[in-house]
Amino acid sequence: MLQAVRLGCRRGERRLFSDLTVKVEPGTLLAIVGENGSGKTSLLRIFSSLLPPEDGSVLWEGEDIQQLKELYSGQLTYIGHLNGIKDDLTPLENLMSALALAGEVCSQTEAQAALEAIGLKRPIHRLPSKVLSQGQKRRVALARLWLSTRPLWLLDEPFTSLDVASTGIVTERLHAHLQRGGLGVLVTHQEVDLPADRLQRLRLTG
Repeated sequence: MLQAVRLGCRRGERRLFSDLTVKVEPGTLLAIVGENGSGKTSLLRIFSSLLPPEDGSVLWEGEDIQQLKELYSGQLTYIGHLNGIKDDLTPLENLMSALALAGEVCSQTEAQAALEAIGLKRPIHRLPSKVLSQGQKRRVALARLWLSTRPLWLLDEPFTSLDVASTGIVTERLHAHLQRGGLGVLVTHQEVDLPADRLQRLRLTG
């Protein structure tokens, strides 16, 4: 279980949010919505321990993530709003490199299967990523979700640049993760097509 307890965050002189308390149970996903600049990405970065809160704390299974450090990092998969794709690497190389940086390992065969699962056919796997569309690059980044066995997924605008079919594929993957007892937090401007008992929303007003 992931909990935010009376969180506060400030950007410069502007307070983005304060006294924020929310709980994410296993099998559920928290969708963070709100206008640009309301603090959505900052909150996700606090959940990922990349940004310390000004006030309050984040708890994982009842323990402060600032104390857990690497133990907590090993429980989550974080995909930011930037794809992190290197143009001179192929989609296959980019995916395997991203996994290695995150401390996860997979075989080339498993990586190829993940790329295919998100709709990138094999001829694309060995092209330089600079020739890919923005939607294809986003799918390369999101292919990690087909290889992650970690319980907590933190995703920043996962549906950006995706067409309707690809959005549906990613949503199905999220649902499967929740059905296995995983949990997630995502920042989005779009509706998330998940059953009501799997989804809760948090609107930030800034």
